[in-house]
Amino acid sequence: MFSKTLLDHFDSPRNAGDLEAPSARVRVENPICGDELQLAVRIVDGIVVEARYLARGCTASIAVGSALTGLLSGRSVGKLSRLNSEDVEQAVDGLPSTSKHAAVLAVDAVRALAAELAAR
Repeated sequence: MFSKTLLDHFDSPRNAGDLEAPSARVRVENPICGDELQLAVRIVDGIVVEARYLARGCTASIAVGSALTGLLSGRSVGKLSRLNSEDVEQAVDGLPSTSKHAAVLAVDAVRALAAELAAR
């Protein structure tokens, strides 16, 4: 059902936890299933140098949060909005159709983050 990569991110999450003094922090929720994703980043010279997440929800949402931090690290702020759900799904070697909402939640968080940074 889940890929080895996804299960590895779930069993050994990367960059989980809070980020002290982030450049921006957002929280998004899937109103249908109740999954939540909080994303915090530190930006230096327009580049994401650190990303952390906190997730509450299904296996896929927790694993995707972990993979998402890797996708964000080293990315310029201007390229955040280019990240899409297919990129997120590829980072965990695919999602079953019943779990695709996890990738959508991750992209929602990135879009909220980009909007937060643009408003500053």
